[in-house]
Amino acid sequence: MGRIDFTSISRDGLAWLESAAFQRERWLLHAFSTRRGGASAKPAAGLNLGFTGRDTRARVETNRRRFLRALGARGYSLASLRQIHSAHVFYVTREASGELKYRPSGLPRGAAVPDGPPAGDALVTDQPGILLTVRVADCLPVLLADPGHRVVAAVHAGWRGALARVISKTAGEMRRLFGSDPRKCLAALGPSIRACCYEVGEEVVETFAGRFARAEIFFRRAAPLTAALEDRYPLLFLSARPPGHEPARRRVAFLDLVAVAREELLDAGFLPRRIHVADFCTACRTDLFFSHRKEGQDTGRLMGVMGIRPEARQGRSARGGRRVLHARQA
Repeated sequence: MGRIDFTSISRDGLAWLESAAFQRERWLLHAFSTRRGGASAKPAAGLNLGFTGRDTRARVETNRRRFLRALGARGYSLASLRQIHSAHVFYVTREASGELKYRPSGLPRGAAVPDGPPAGDALVTDQPGILLTVRVADCLPVLLADPGHRVVAAVHAGWRGALARVISKTAGEMRRLFGSDPRKCLAALGPSIRACCYEVGEEVVETFAGRFARAEIFFRRAAPLTAALEDRYPLLFLSARPPGHEPARRRVAFLDLVAVAREELLDAGFLPRRIHVADFCTACRTDLFFSHRKEGQDTGRLMGVMGIRPEARQGRSARGGRRVLHARQA
C-alpha cells in the first residue's frame, strides 16, 4: 500500500485533510473536505459542497464560500466538470477576462469546448489561481502534482472511471502537455469507500479481469460459504427477500478502489514512495464523510481541491521554452 501521512486541519468551524507530502510543496494549495461544519440539513447535513436534489443551492453556495475562505482560496477560479464516470480529461486555463477554458485531452492547447464546464472526470492545469475540484460521496478523489514543472491535476475515480484508466490517462496528459516525469510526481488518494464496505457483483469482477492483468489483487471474495448455501438451499433464504420479488443479484466480492488507483499510478511510472493514501472509509465514517452507499443518493458531496497559489511567479524552463512556475521566496 501507499504511505499514510495525512493531517486534519480545523479552521472557522470546518475540518479537512491535507497530505504532508503536498504541504511541503509551498506552491500548492490542496484539501480533501469533510462534512464537519457547514449549513446543510439532513439528509446532507454538514458541509455539503455538491448541488444535490435535497439541498438548496443557497446553502451549497454558502458552504462553498465558507470552505474557500477557510482554505485561503477566495480569489481562485473554481474549475469543475459534469462528472459522468468517464476517462475524459481537460486542460483548464483562464482567459484575461477571467473566464475558464476547458481543452479536451488529445487536442492542441488552443482547442477548447464552448459554454462552461463540460462532461468529464479529470482536470489538469499549470496556471496559478485556478482551483481544480472533484466531488465525491464514496468515489476516490485523486490529486496529482508535478513539482518540477508546477503542474497539478484532480481526478474523480469511481469504479467505472478507474476501469477506463482515468488516473493513468491523466498522468499521460501531464506528460504530453508539460513533459511531466511520473517518477518525480506526487499522488494523494483521499477518503473513499474501501474494500471493507464496497461489495460488487461478479460482472464487475469479470470486467476488471478483462482490462487489468493483475485484477485479482483488487478484490476480496465475499462469504463463499453463505453463497454456496443459498445456491444449495434457496428455501432457507426466502424470508430475506421481499414478497413477490426475485432474488437480488448477489454481491460476490469487495472492490479495493485504492488498489486499482495504485496499480494505475505504478503503470504510469509513479514511484511507490510518492503515492500517499488517506486511510479513511467513507461508508464506515459517516460522522466525518458523506457516503452514497451507506446514506443514499440524497446525501451530500465532499470535494477534493487542488491549485497553484496565485503568488507563484512565472519563469522559463531550461528546455524548449516551457513555462515553469516558481514559488516566490518570502
